[in-house]
Amino acid sequence: MELEPLFSNVILRFSFNLLVAFVIIKLIYHRDYKGNDFVFTYFMFNTLIFFFAYILGNLDINMAFGFGLFAVFAILRYRTDPIPIKEMTYLFIVITTGVINALSTEQVDFAELLFANAAIVTMTFLLERHWVNNLPDKSLNSKTIVYNNMNMIKPENYQELIKDLSEKTGLPVVDCKVGRINYIENRANVKLYYKD
Repeated sequence: MELEPLFSNVILRFSFNLLVAFVIIKLIYHRDYKGNDFVFTYFMFNTLIFFFAYILGNLDINMAFGFGLFAVFAILRYRTDPIPIKEMTYLFIVITTGVINALSTEQVDFAELLFANAAIVTMTFLLERHWVNNLPDKSLNSKTIVYNNMNMIKPENYQELIKDLSEKTGLPVVDCKVGRINYIENRANVKLYYKD
């Protein structure tokens, strides 16, 4: 077993993994969430998972190892301060890229590995852009209320609903999203967005 080809293999894989992580974390995630403390965590998780998986992957451990890592982190999720769902999703993305890039074997050629990473990056980018474009203005405040006028939650009554919500809450409501509807109790959860 020659040391140099193995060493250059880990450097090449880690460089590729770090490039993918950089695109996801800095160019997609951090672009819209500047000042977020999770950037450090994402880079470190990705790096630690990569080396952990790469070293243990060389010890002839099967793919169940990768899924075991997800189980460990799922348990950690319930033992730590809760983080928002979106941040948790990014955490799983960087964990997944680290595992994929570290555990890909000689049977997986570079084109397949490149496609898998490109698919993850592309999906993340498209969903993030779609998500951000469909959210109301970030400068708006939001509040969820229980609303009991079921006729007003119909899509054709949107403008009247905005006006009614503004009158009932005393807030300058500019947008709203109807959530869970309970026809039995004649009420719905409505998330309203308003300017301070």
